[in-house]
Amino acid sequence: QVQLVESGGGLVQPGGSLRLSCAASGIVFSVAAMSWYRQAPGKERELVATMSSAGGVTYYLDSVKGRFTMSRDNAKNTVYLQMNSLKSEDTAVYYCFGRHTWSYWGQGTLVTVSS
Repeated sequence: QVQLVESGGGLVQPGGSLRLSCAASGIVFSVAAMSWYRQAPGKERELVATMSSAGGVTYYLDSVKGRFTMSRDNAKNTVYLQMNSLKSEDTAVYYCFGRHTWSYWGQGTLVTVSS
């Protein structure tokens, strides 16, 4: 059974930080390209960051460059998204996505940036 389980979301004030985690099971994590997406209320889901199986980040959304950092720990089958200097427009449900010859989504974790 494949599972991608996100955690770490919550309520944070503008300028604050959160670290999201996505723990994978049931897949060969080390070969998977991993991504973070987000979907704000009333908007389409958008790609935030993508990391290759080798660990190189191949894409950051322009609006998060310099503030968000994606990383992975293949020994723990986990990918992370460190989010700093958060803004109200970062409020969204954040989803983990894994892809190889297959693809899977996590269930999402809500990030709310508000004072």
